[in-house]
Amino acid sequence: MEKNICTKKSALIEKLGVHIEANNGYAPVASRILAYIILTGKIGTTFEDLVSVLCASKSTISTHLNYLSDLKEIEYFTKTGDRKKYYVITTNKIKNHISTMIHKWEIEKELHEEVRSYKKEINNIETTLEEEKFDLTFHNNYIQFLNQAITSISKLDIDNINL
Repeated sequence: MEKNICTKKSALIEKLGVHIEANNGYAPVASRILAYIILTGKIGTTFEDLVSVLCASKSTISTHLNYLSDLKEIEYFTKTGDRKKYYVITTNKIKNHISTMIHKWEIEKELHEEVRSYKKEINNIETTLEEEKFDLTFHNNYIQFLNQAITSISKLDIDNINL
């Protein structure tokens, strides 16, 4: 059972790492570190664990840990009587990600509303032939989708997210 969990975790680290790398532009090792820390959760992971699990050199892990710390992606805590640092995802990471996503959607929605408004205005000009009029279906549906997406994600209780 435990071996199966480790295999699943390794596969998921790679899959999540590739996703993080593609969407954030982070280096492969930094992305895998972030993925591993996400999947380790609030117990945290140590420098030594990362070197061992990711099969990377100490200097590579150190460089990327510093990079992720500088970006406020990760933070660490220590345990009484233990000199090791335990790395976890920064508590505000999910909140910031959700806020950024909502902000992007709102900007996109406003842009589509302006485009739709312009096209409506063109459609209402008397000299515009019926076959030259814009079809506003896509804009109407997309704006509706963005409104629903913003409303749905805004309902998340991000103040009580516990990774």
